[in-house]
Amino acid sequence: MQQFCVFGNPIAHSKSPLLHNATFITLGFRASYGRYLLRESSALAHTFYALKLQGANITVPFKEAAFEQSYEVRGIAKEIGAVNTWVLEQDKIIGYNTDAQGFFMCVQRWNIQSALILGAGGSAKAIAFILRQNGITTHLLNRSSERLQNFVRNGFVCFTPERFCATQMYDIVINTTPAGLNDNSLPLEIETLQEILSSAHYGFDLIYGKRTPFLQLAQDLGLQTSDGAQMLINQAALSSELFSFGAISFENALKCMNALAL
Repeated sequence: MQQFCVFGNPIAHSKSPLLHNATFITLGFRASYGRYLLRESSALAHTFYALKLQGANITVPFKEAAFEQSYEVRGIAKEIGAVNTWVLEQDKIIGYNTDAQGFFMCVQRWNIQSALILGAGGSAKAIAFILRQNGITTHLLNRSSERLQNFVRNGFVCFTPERFCATQMYDIVINTTPAGLNDNSLPLEIETLQEILSSAHYGFDLIYGKRTPFLQLAQDLGLQTSDGAQMLINQAALSSELFSFGAISFENALKCMNALAL
C-alpha cells in the first residue's frame, strides 16, 4: 500500500487526510494518507524518505523549504519558488505547486481587477503569481520588509504597514497569514484593515474550518467572503491526480472531496 502525508506545523487541524483517504477508498486506490508534525524545515526531505512515502503535501511554514529540497521542480512552482506537493519518481523528489491553481479556481468567477495579499510566505507567492498571470494587479502587505524582498525582485509592488497608504483601493483582500488560526488575532491593526476593506468587494482567508476575525470583519463591512475550504479541496484534488500519476483524475477526486462538505 502506498503511503502519503501532509507536513506542517501546526498540523493537527489539517483536513487533508480526510480528503485524500476518502478519495482513495471511493476510487479504489490502494493508499493511505496521514499527518506529520515537522519541527525543523531542514529535516523535511530526510523525513520524507525515512517514512517511505510516495508523495506528500507541504503546508505552513515549509513550502519554500520544500522548493529548495526538491530534486526537480515542475510547472508554475518554478516561477513561484514554493512547493506544496511532492511526488516520488524513481527515488527522486519532484515538486509541484497546486495551491496557485486551487486558489484561482475559487475566485475566477468574481470580477477582480486588483488584489492586496496580506503576508509573504509560500502561499502568498502562489497566489501572487497566479493572479498576475491572469492579468490582475497584485500588491503585497507584510509586517516584515525582509520577507518581501523576493516579491520586489519579481516586480511586485510591496508595502510594510508603516509605508502603506490605506487610500489605495482593491477589489479583493486575501489573508495568507496564520492570524486567527489558533487565536482571535488580526493580520493587521484593526483600523488599517477597516480602511482597506471598506473599499473592497471581496475578502478571502486561506484559513478554513472557522470564521476568522479577518473574515468576520470583512463580512461586517459588507464584503462577499470565502474561507480556504474550497481552495484546500481544489489543491488536494490536483495533488491526488499527481500522486496517482493520473489513475485518479482531477474531476473524480474533486467530486469525491466536494461530497464531504467541509
